[in-house]
Parts: sequence; C-alpha cells; structure tokens
Amino acid sequence: MDSLSVFREIQQKNQFVFKRFFEDTYEDLVQYADSYLFEKSISEDIVQEVFIYLWENASKIKIATSFNAYLFTMVRNRCLNHLKSIKITDRAKVLDMQHFIGTDYELDVFSEEDQLIIHNQVLKVVEMLPSKMQRIVRMKYIENYKYVDIAEELGISVNTVKTQLKRAKIRIAEQLITVIAVLLTK
Repeated sequence: MDSLSVFREIQQKNQFVFKRFFEDTYEDLVQYADSYLFEKSISEDIVQEVFIYLWENASKIKIATSFNAYLFTMVRNRCLNHLKSIKITDRAKVLDMQHFIGTDYELDVFSEEDQLIIHNQVLKVVEMLPSKMQRIVRMKYIENYKYVDIAEELGISVNTVKTQLKRAKIRIAEQLITVIAVLLTK
C-alpha cells in the first residue's frame, strides 16, 4: 500500500492500518528526531506526539506531495520548536546543513558567523549541481523524502538516487574543504 493510501485509511480511522504504519515508521522517525535532539527519550516523546496529532487531526490534514515527507517535516518542526523552547537557536541553519555535508565535519567548533559562511557556501554548491542532482538533494535533505519516494516521483531507480546523493556530498565536501581550512586558520 502506498503512503497516500495509508493516509486515506488513517483519515477513515482504520486502527489496524494506523497501528501497522506506526510500527513501520516509528523507529525511523525517532532516529530522525534524535539527529536534532540527541536525547532519545525526548525524540520518542516528539514522535509519539506527532502520531497522536496525526490520529486526532487526519481528517483536517491536506497532503500535496508525500505522506512520509509530511511526517518527517512535522517531526523536524517539533524538534526545532523544542530546541527553541529550551533557548537553543539555529540561525545559521547548521542543523539542516549537517545533513548536506554528512558527519565528516564538526561544525559546532565554528562561530555563528563562520557557520553562516559555511551554510552559504553549501547553498552555492548545491545551486551549481546539475539540475537533476540538485532536485534529488533538495528532495532528500530539505523536503525529507525517502530514497524510494524520490525514485518513484522522478521515475528513476533507488540506486540512482543513492549514487546522485553520494556524488553531491562529494562535490559539496570538496568545495567546503577550502572554506573550512581558511576558517580554521583565522
């Protein structure tokens, strides 16, 4: 069953489909939340709140693209709201930027000003990527699509999606090496 069919079933209050969907996606969403919060119990709470909200408000929710992307966006937004509530801000968008460049760089050693420079450089590199690669990167890291959803929407294989993302990360990392080296020598 595709994700929009699952969503329609949830809108119809199909408890069996909801329970199955919860079991299939819960861990992925918790891991995603934990990549922002680094505290498993709070990540679990946020994901559970998202599922409660989904069950209670499914009939009011309008989804234009992907149900899975919608859920990941809800989790991300709740994580960011939680961080704001405990007075942690992300003006330089480092939380989102970390996904672009992988975990090879520890960005928290840089000042907010330097993080903004790195962020802008990442955006410039992404804008210079070939259009299809750029679309894949944006779908994965901005719109939170899963590999299979990207492949389905663009009519390509999952392996092509993975290959394009890997190539994009290499290009971004190559461009950032110089910027990071300059910032480290300041």
